[in-house]
Amino acid sequence: MEIYIVRTEDTIDTIAQQFGISPWKLAEDNQIPYPYALAVGQALLILYDTDATGTYPLVANGYAYPFINQVVLEETLPYLTEISVFSYGFTTEGDLVFPQIEDTKILNGAAQFGVAPILTLTPFDEHGNFNNNYISILVNNSQVSDRLLNQLLMVMGDKGYAGLDIDFEYILPEDRVAFAEFVTKARILMNENGYSVSVALAPKIAADQPGLLYEGKDYALLGEAANSVLLMTYEWGYTYGPPMAVAPLPNVRRVVEYAVTEIPVEKIDLGIPNYGYDWPLPFERGVTAAKTIGNREAVEIAIAYGAEILYDETAQSPYFYYTDEYGTDHEVWFEDVRSMLSKFNLIKEYNLRGCGYWQLMKLFRANWLLLNHEFEIL
Repeated sequence: MEIYIVRTEDTIDTIAQQFGISPWKLAEDNQIPYPYALAVGQALLILYDTDATGTYPLVANGYAYPFINQVVLEETLPYLTEISVFSYGFTTEGDLVFPQIEDTKILNGAAQFGVAPILTLTPFDEHGNFNNNYISILVNNSQVSDRLLNQLLMVMGDKGYAGLDIDFEYILPEDRVAFAEFVTKARILMNENGYSVSVALAPKIAADQPGLLYEGKDYALLGEAANSVLLMTYEWGYTYGPPMAVAPLPNVRRVVEYAVTEIPVEKIDLGIPNYGYDWPLPFERGVTAAKTIGNREAVEIAIAYGAEILYDETAQSPYFYYTDEYGTDHEVWFEDVRSMLSKFNLIKEYNLRGCGYWQLMKLFRANWLLLNHEFEIL
């Protein structure tokens, strides 16, 4: 396996010839459509064969909405050990709320490929927003939590789910202990019935880190309460923030360094972004909104506007600038095989349990091939 950075004079044929591989394989592995245009600075995965070389026993998970494209689902599932359906909700009375679109497609696909389906539970209100009042009622009222957990058990049994993922955000600081106790209660009940329980954690770097995202998430308590945790190590670059890498490696590393002091490494999954952002410039806080794009889409934008893809060695992330047809300048940050490899190396360095992708809706084939090469998923 090698990673090759495209130069000005390169074509798909010359690169393939250089490495002694078929240009069709090079195009297929890297999702390069006809007429096989390339961007200067583009990172290409060079695989000499499809055999995996790694021996690391990785747990590979990813979140998917029920409306995921069938082709994307079928191409992605062979590289996963788990897939998390996003998402189920609940009422303040403790009644389970089903996704608006049936989750049958994902469940059937998971069964076909031997992947464990995970039911994701979120406290979304009627506007589709995380609502910490829903969380407060649930974790402080045993009748409500009992009702919800019993309904979850029935649905998970009926549909063939293998586990429960508790993805709650903006937990009130005063509910910190009660939330951990709810996760413990859920884990005991689910484990007794053969199901696992995971919990998603905001990316903290200290126990007393201020902010509504962090204060209600106690790493030590939740690491003990759940079977596994997902560090949501992404969204430093986000829709309404200034242009920057979505998951800069130094930031990700700091979260991992803190997490391993509070949680056993064999319980920790590293969050990995499967997307990027395109910001119009100049950035004005409160006004500018970045567009979410797929990683392959980012390369296509660079090709369309003749932009050179650069690489930030500190953030370990690719980026570029371009000017659109209306004269608006743009800054784009995304992920490529170089940035993914840096995250995979972090998993190995700290002997983490695995990784969890947000999210699987757009295919990034080279990532999955690289993941398999590094960790022998197949």
